[in-house]
Amino acid sequence: MFAALFAGSERQPPQKVTVAVAANMQYAIKNLKETFEKQTGISVDVIIGSSGKLTQQIEQGAPFDVFVSADTKYADELYNKKFAAAAPKIYAEGLLVLWTARNDINLSSNLQLLATDQIKKIAIANPKTAPYGVAAEEALKYYKLYDQVEGKLAFGESISQTNQFILTQSADVGFTAKSVVLSDEMKGKGKWVAVDTKAYTPISQAAALLQHGEDNNKEAAEKFFKFLYSRSAKEIYKKFGYIVK
Repeated sequence: MFAALFAGSERQPPQKVTVAVAANMQYAIKNLKETFEKQTGISVDVIIGSSGKLTQQIEQGAPFDVFVSADTKYADELYNKKFAAAAPKIYAEGLLVLWTARNDINLSSNLQLLATDQIKKIAIANPKTAPYGVAAEEALKYYKLYDQVEGKLAFGESISQTNQFILTQSADVGFTAKSVVLSDEMKGKGKWVAVDTKAYTPISQAAALLQHGEDNNKEAAEKFFKFLYSRSAKEIYKKFGYIVK
């Protein structure tokens, strides 16, 4: 009897969901985390990285519940390899910008400035692991600049590292996500210009409910995944410059 009373009085540990998040979302996810935690009481642990590196970690057994990717490719890859419990869904479309922390540089939306002698280093996320790096390469090729500036490119492991290259002026300019320059942390730092969307393939960003979350943390994982498509989440995406359809 005493054992039964004791067992009944034990508190359940607080619920938690572990979310792997692409680096372009590093500021937006703070708002999403705060809103979700207030609505549900479930705490959110966030792991930031490039979509490609996070995918590798998931495939190697990292105990993540939900994956918030910067494109559809990596999320689809996980689904096809049975690491996701259901087909990924697009939550927003990201936009590419050119950004500088240097006051003496006047940015041009057609990117021709990048071929001039004024620009020595151009920061770009590694296209092998970061979808925004792919978009930046596409934009350079669209404007027929890639061959001229290839030797100037400084590759960041993710958008986060690329941002550091730009902010510290290790690079004169760089390509990043619009969500970064609109964040409270970065607003007013340097200058930026949007890259014409016709210059790169749309950056459709998808999330996946991972098999680990479904098997080991079903309730919290499913709640967070559904939250990513809620009205309140969509308002946050819009605030950070994402296109929501």
